[in-house]
Amino acid sequence: MDLDDIITTDSVIPRLKASSKKQVLQELARKASEISGLEEREVFDVLLERERLGTTGVGGGIAIPHGKLAALDRLRGVFARADRAIDFDSIDGRPVDLIFLLLAPEGAGADHLKALARVSKLLRDPGTCDKLRGCDTKDAIFALLTQSTSSNAA
Repeated sequence: MDLDDIITTDSVIPRLKASSKKQVLQELARKASEISGLEEREVFDVLLERERLGTTGVGGGIAIPHGKLAALDRLRGVFARADRAIDFDSIDGRPVDLIFLLLAPEGAGADHLKALARVSKLLRDPGTCDKLRGCDTKDAIFALLTQSTSSNAA
């Protein structure tokens, strides 16, 4: 599974303007609603519920919020690069500026885990993260995300 199966250029937010974790989750829910047809509030509630279980701020300035929704037809993703780093209660205490939202249908067990692993592997690469931080457009970010998954697939 490649990331271009999960995201499109329309699901990339190159300059996320938010000043809190809650605002980040609201903006991600808004974008996810646009691309999936789901209710924004339903997406936001699932994200908040997941964050209550433990932070999805995985360290290194990265967060991977995720959740499952019964009405979702397939895996969907939203990638955002924040204008400025945001406190996300990350495991390393660092603020977050790269966020990859992953939403899955209720029954997507293994596919959801594979997608989380793919995103995590991609964002653990410091070179890729540096390039993402330097990208200013949806197209450039999308190309970097999808090119990286293709080159890492071997």
